[in-house]
Amino acid sequence: MNGVPVDDILGGVDDLPSLPAVVMELLGSIDQEDIDIGVLAKKVSNDPALTAKTLRLANSSAFGLQVKATTIQQAMTFLGFQATRNLITAAALTGCFPAGRCPGFNDKAFWRHSIATAACARVLARRVRFNPDYAFTAGLLHDIGRLVLVARFPDRYQAVLSLRDKKDCELIEAERELLGVDHVDAGVALAAHWNFSDTMRQAIAFHHTPEAAGAGFLATIVHVASAVVHALDLAGNPDDLAPRVSAVAWTALGMTEQAWLQAFHETELQYEEMTAILMA
Repeated sequence: MNGVPVDDILGGVDDLPSLPAVVMELLGSIDQEDIDIGVLAKKVSNDPALTAKTLRLANSSAFGLQVKATTIQQAMTFLGFQATRNLITAAALTGCFPAGRCPGFNDKAFWRHSIATAACARVLARRVRFNPDYAFTAGLLHDIGRLVLVARFPDRYQAVLSLRDKKDCELIEAERELLGVDHVDAGVALAAHWNFSDTMRQAIAFHHTPEAAGAGFLATIVHVASAVVHALDLAGNPDDLAPRVSAVAWTALGMTEQAWLQAFHETELQYEEMTAILMA
């Protein structure tokens, strides 16, 4: 098979789902501070399904609200804008891509892994005093390129999955061998197409290579969170080979054994609740 030029990944943009305009606005605004929260809350509220799912997440025990939020504006007031923005993004993304395009691709397992990585990244970020809201969103988005490749090249991705099983290798290796690109390339291309912030693009670009120059600490957190989730087998996908963990990234978090055990426990609890809401 011939490789896929990176420019062609998004060549059939019409084949890719479009996010609600307000979610595009939210993702593009992660690095901005002068946001009119009232206007955004009103826009989100115009989508009843998105609002309902977001509020269920906001009121879950993972976020520990003392007072129940009944509107998006209240959620933003009680949780803060960044946290609420991430919940809205999660609620929109998990219902955005069509399932069943590629018979060998387990869509539900993909989302279970992504949600678990988001939950774990948030837990780790809080422990190392990094922005937990950035970490949650980056964890959710880190493998989004896989959905792009499945949507654009379902037949060829089926062959990628077969090669992965035959060689018992990591999926990224099979992607490169058969497509000439991998889900990181596709994720970065989608991040540009959807106008993700530079912070998110960087985390997607380096989540497999957190020790690379310019990777940034967010990529380190996501890399380790993904590995932890694989080790805990939260996605329940027996076909997935656990990826190698960067010793540099693991060491950079500087957590004690006791802290790791607590993080594993918190991740499992938050994952169960978030998955029940987002995949309902």
